[in-house]
Amino acid sequence: MVVKKELLKFQGHNHFRQRLVLATLSGKSIRIQNIRTDDQEHTGLTEISYTGTSLTYHPGVISGGAINHDCPKTRAIGYFLEPLVALAPFCKTPLSLTLNGITNDNIDVSVDSIRTVLLPQLQRFGVSDGIELKINKRGAVPNGGGQVTFTCPIVKQLKPVQFTDSGLIKRIRGIAYCTRMSPQMANRVVESARGILTRYIPDVYIYTDVYKGNESGASPGYALSLVAESTTDALISTECAYQPRKKAKLQEFDQSKMFQESVNPVAEEEGLSSMLANDYNFPTPEDLGVRTARQLLTEIKKGGTVDTISQWLNLLFITLGPEDVGKIRVGALSPFTIQYLRDLKTFFGTTFKLNPDKETRTVVLTSVGVGFTNINKKVT
Repeated sequence: MVVKKELLKFQGHNHFRQRLVLATLSGKSIRIQNIRTDDQEHTGLTEISYTGTSLTYHPGVISGGAINHDCPKTRAIGYFLEPLVALAPFCKTPLSLTLNGITNDNIDVSVDSIRTVLLPQLQRFGVSDGIELKINKRGAVPNGGGQVTFTCPIVKQLKPVQFTDSGLIKRIRGIAYCTRMSPQMANRVVESARGILTRYIPDVYIYTDVYKGNESGASPGYALSLVAESTTDALISTECAYQPRKKAKLQEFDQSKMFQESVNPVAEEEGLSSMLANDYNFPTPEDLGVRTARQLLTEIKKGGTVDTISQWLNLLFITLGPEDVGKIRVGALSPFTIQYLRDLKTFFGTTFKLNPDKETRTVVLTSVGVGFTNINKKVT
């Protein structure tokens, strides 16, 4: 007699991808309800149905193999590739994945950060031979046209990791790309970013990556991705891409400006700066370079052996590792990471011990792996 286990139930659309990944790896079925029920414009899961406000997922086996997928223009390739980086080592056959769409925006992690930050960290856990992310074409918003190829080997079991020594920053590398624009745009981004970073460290080198013809995608654009490497091989990254301001945002900007000019000039300056804090319509390429460089310095100041975008992957692989102690040091737990720790406990029963370090203002997270192996995985 087969006994069906109760579904794990969640509410809302937040943390949707991470719960699907954790359900797949743990073999536990889930039900997610009330997905964007209050959003009249984008109710439910539009990718599945027009009114799908609930989802039941029964995980199966991760087969792997050769896959080609066209990503919608509403999200960048990083939205789809990021969770697949976590799943790929546990496929039944090596994965060869081709994704088409937008390669760089300011919503999802870029393919550059995945290639230069996430993939090297997989090697620390024993996923090394044959792992590669190749950028065939660049695709800027809004029309995309980019293409990447991701290949990953399979592993039987991960290695235990104890990585708590942040070290000192020894060099900074970066990539400034532009498509369907003058190469000078990328050069100007590089010079402005280097002008900030060389005040702190001399070893700064930023490559320019200029695409033309069929490799340049369907829209003009440019972006900068920076990575700081420490003496202990810790990687700290940040990125920023130019985005044309949407018409709705531009109208909101103009209306707010008109209103605040007639009420309070001081409120105008404070209100508009708050409204456009996440506005990536930079007046000049130099502005993009300066902002990205300052963001990197802010991320370095947080400390830790992994940056903000890498916290979840390290926590997951420590959880899936052998039944041994795993440790990492982070600068500050992001709200996403805090919820991720809760979900890891829900799916795997894993609890992390948090040890704050007042001297460095960092936190050491410690846990014992569940001994996950990539053979004969049962589905419950």
